Amino acid sequence: MTAIPQGRSSRALTVAAMCALAVTATGLTGCGSEDPDAGTNGVGKLSAAVIQAKAKSAAGKASTVRLSGTVVSGGTTYTLDMRLKSDGGSGSVTSKGAGFRLLRVGKHLFLKADAEFWAHEDGDGKPADTAAADKLEGMYVKVPTGDPVYKRFSGFTDKDVLLDGLLGLHGALAKDGHHEQDGVRTIRISGDKGAGGTLDVSLEGTPYPVLLGRAGNAGTLRLTDWGKDFPLAEPPKKDTVDYGQQLPSS
Repeated sequence: MTAIPQGRSSRALTVAAMCALAVTATGLTGCGSEDPDAGTNGVGKLSAAVIQAKAKSAAGKASTVRLSGTVVSGGTTYTLDMRLKSDGGSGSVTSKGAGFRLLRVGKHLFLKADAEFWAHEDGDGKPADTAAADKLEGMYVKVPTGDPVYKRFSGFTDKDVLLDGLLGLHGALAKDGHHEQDGVRTIRISGDKGAGGTLDVSLEGTPYPVLLGRAGNAGTLRLTDWGKDFPLAEPPKKDTVDYGQQLPSS
């Protein structure tokens, strides 16, 4: 009689015995190969194109989302931690060692940073007004809509713009296996065998996107807190600086 290998659990032995019994009694095969989509929302059984479409639809219908991770744009890496809803967003952005906070309520964009951030060179290559930069430190600066700073950063606070730009994979779509992200089972789809980006979609509940690997190694983002509301309001007047039509360093 063959000895039982050391370390084999009683559960494993029980499963093996049940499998043998099932094969003997019914002739069934494949015992032990669990269905990875069992108990899920069923999205994993769909084609990659349909999975992407369902993920985009779920994202578009959600009232809120939190995006955290990195985005590479124009050769610059931005580290984001933003909470977004349809009428604005708030959070932090870090780029080239400089961190700042963004807050947008409706069309009003506010940026809060230290003096070093504001003391950059202006468009003519001249040093910015350091005295003005000192006054802006720690304050919420209301950014005029026509200012280059507004055009550069407002997109980070726009849920629809961000998701539309981020969730599209490039190249031929294909499924790339079942995975797990922070305890949530997912189905991964990829574009151009991964070169066009990857997207993990939740197999539990609503098929929200939960992890995005951007094409060309242009960053990785986690998408969480779908539908979880958060407060969004303009900062107090005493903490706000409004320069009107143009920021002093622009």
